[in-house]
Amino acid sequence: MELLDGKYLARQIKEEIAEEVAALLSKGGKVPHLAAILVGDNPASQVYVRNKVKSCEQVGFHSTLIRRPSDVSQAELLHIIQELNHDPGIDGFIVQLPLPDHLDEETLTLAIDPAKDVDGFHPVNMGRMALGMPCYLPATPCGIIETLRRYGIATAGKEVVVVGRSNIVGTPISILLSRKGPVGDATVTLCHSRTANLAEHTLRADIIVASVGSPNTITADMVKPGAVVIDVGINRIDDPTAARGYRLVGDVDFPNVSPKCSFITPVPGGVGQMTVVSLLMNTLSASKKTIYG
Repeated sequence: MELLDGKYLARQIKEEIAEEVAALLSKGGKVPHLAAILVGDNPASQVYVRNKVKSCEQVGFHSTLIRRPSDVSQAELLHIIQELNHDPGIDGFIVQLPLPDHLDEETLTLAIDPAKDVDGFHPVNMGRMALGMPCYLPATPCGIIETLRRYGIATAGKEVVVVGRSNIVGTPISILLSRKGPVGDATVTLCHSRTANLAEHTLRADIIVASVGSPNTITADMVKPGAVVIDVGINRIDDPTAARGYRLVGDVDFPNVSPKCSFITPVPGGVGQMTVVSLLMNTLSASKKTIYG
């Protein structure tokens, strides 16, 4: 069993991005600039945004954090989005999810200029992805693809089972792995909460992508020997022996599943690290205008 080390890959890619930023500046180019809108005080969201800001500093990007209280109005957020859309100094921006219940996530996403949608959630980018056209890929699926590519894991002709059908992870990664390409050409089965006999599907899989948001959903009896397992889940479970009173686990029962695998991502230290790096990659593309001109 070999760990798919997201920390190592993220460090390597950040170095590559920093070198490219330095080269751009030496030729008179601009510093890439990423903005983030953070609503409320969700602890996980604050950690994610803090990591994104820190990562921007590490690669030489500018970053702007726009904070608003949890009772911010839809109209105010739409106004902020329009200002960012028209600000030539901002190359890309994100609206950190989840949002409070009174805010309409779909309306806010649709308001973002697709050319600045570095999260890759706008229907224009999702549609271009489905058609195999240049676009900003959703950050977590992009991170998974990059992990498979850099570890040289073959996908062509392989059986892949994706567990979870969200628009953020499950659906896009199923599309990316099934389309033609260096990390693609797989036969993909998309499973979800209504799938009957989930184990029958996962036991066929050469590669499993688990993204259901529920701890220990994938157990050892659901994985065939030699499978590659990509664990997208980040779940907090109580642990009185831990310093913080809890620990983070994935959607996969790692201690029991990992001995059966050829490759597996750890949690933490796996896909999450690559998600942040993918956001940086999209922002660099936005700054260079390689997709939308």
